[in-house]
Amino acid sequence: MYLTYFNGAWSEGNAPLFGAMDHSVWLGSSVFDGARSIRGHMADLRLHLQRVIYSAERLGLNCPLSVDEMEQLVREGVAKFPADAELYIRPLVFGTDGLLIPVAEKSAFALTLFDAPMPAFTGFSACLSELRRPDAAMAPTDAKASSLYANTTRALRAAKERGYDNAVVCDSEGHVAEFATANIFFVTPAGQVVTPVPNGTFLSGITRGRVIALLKEAGIVVEERSVKPEELNSAVEIFNTGNFGKVTPCIRYEGRDLPVGPIATKARELYMAYSDAN
Repeated sequence: MYLTYFNGAWSEGNAPLFGAMDHSVWLGSSVFDGARSIRGHMADLRLHLQRVIYSAERLGLNCPLSVDEMEQLVREGVAKFPADAELYIRPLVFGTDGLLIPVAEKSAFALTLFDAPMPAFTGFSACLSELRRPDAAMAPTDAKASSLYANTTRALRAAKERGYDNAVVCDSEGHVAEFATANIFFVTPAGQVVTPVPNGTFLSGITRGRVIALLKEAGIVVEERSVKPEELNSAVEIFNTGNFGKVTPCIRYEGRDLPVGPIATKARELYMAYSDAN
């Protein structure tokens, strides 16, 4: 089921939003965010809504709604689904007018909610991509901009051609940035939990930050630092954090099988408990 709010009304299905001359269609001026409703629980919803406003500003757009207004719409929309639904929440801001520079005051807004069951905690495979994340001087890397995802799909296509589900992408200097679709964590042979330090080439995700905080509360410190790709070859655990699956283990990396380890399991349990309480 798809439910979209646009121009003051809710509609079912894949609602049309754009015109052929809209700035976002031919020049890529759109941003979005992703939140979750899991059986009515919407952990960190306001952080996601705040980020879509920030992302819009970074692209010269103006989100027409406030965080409070968006939250009210989200809760109104979620109430239209069954109480046990697992949903993806996707606010979208896009440019409609302007020749080369979008007219900020004419930015449009749409909110889509759709069924997206939480993936099972069974894991995925990944390989190292040859592609790179751009730095802040090359692209709007501090925004959740739709234009950045063209390179994501390239990395995913190449990984699938090699028989993997996902890809690890490095920054322009060759350090690990993240998975193509989510932030990356790993556990060293010495037991240290590590994640790449945010350096302006990837979004430091909201779920990433929440998991780091939850692990710290549980007595597990996460080290944020530069990571060389070869470190993943000796990792005893690799997992990701992201809005869609929250915490998901990587069970095969470059042909090497990995366990669903205790740190990933603990991170998942902590996050789901946090979600159920919010």
